[in-house]
Amino acid sequence: PGEDQGARRSQMCGIAGFIALGSAPFDPQVARAMALRLRHRGPDDEGLWSDAATGVALAQRRLSIVDLSPHGHQPMLSPRGRFVITFNGEIYNHRDIRKDLDAETAIAWRGHSDTEVLVAAIEHWGLRPTLGRLVGMFAFAVWDREERTLSLARDRLGEKPLYYGRAGKAFAFASELKAFRALPGWAPEIDRGALAL
Repeated sequence: PGEDQGARRSQMCGIAGFIALGSAPFDPQVARAMALRLRHRGPDDEGLWSDAATGVALAQRRLSIVDLSPHGHQPMLSPRGRFVITFNGEIYNHRDIRKDLDAETAIAWRGHSDTEVLVAAIEHWGLRPTLGRLVGMFAFAVWDREERTLSLARDRLGEKPLYYGRAGKAFAFASELKAFRALPGWAPEIDRGALAL
């Protein structure tokens, strides 16, 4: 069991999503197709959240580690529903953060996942203050439904992969480059300027 758990930890989850820009057509199933290309990263569950009014779609492939129950399903809404998150990684100090949240506010916890603690912390303290408290390896995308902003974040050492960029008339992100093949208008070209850097 120990070796199997270690192998599962090395896989982790896969995240993907996009924002359709301007008059770009919106098809949330594209985000699902992106995540499907990451199935090897998360064989336990899949999820999709989208909002046609803002052109946002977030998808996730889940590898259940911390909370094996359905309460760890992603993308996940914050307690009051302002934020939606798709998360890859592990927050090592999530129990301490949860205790701090419980001391400051009343949250009706659904489960025991680090993702639920993370999105609740973002809703309570804000994104930057929450990032300052995190100890772990992670990459995530969080959509603020009130401000209509998408934020991407990684751990300080960049242990968890997160790729992003423009693809046709969309801004997209994913845990692996292969997910972008599902995007209409994506061309796998090398940016010579970036390569020189």
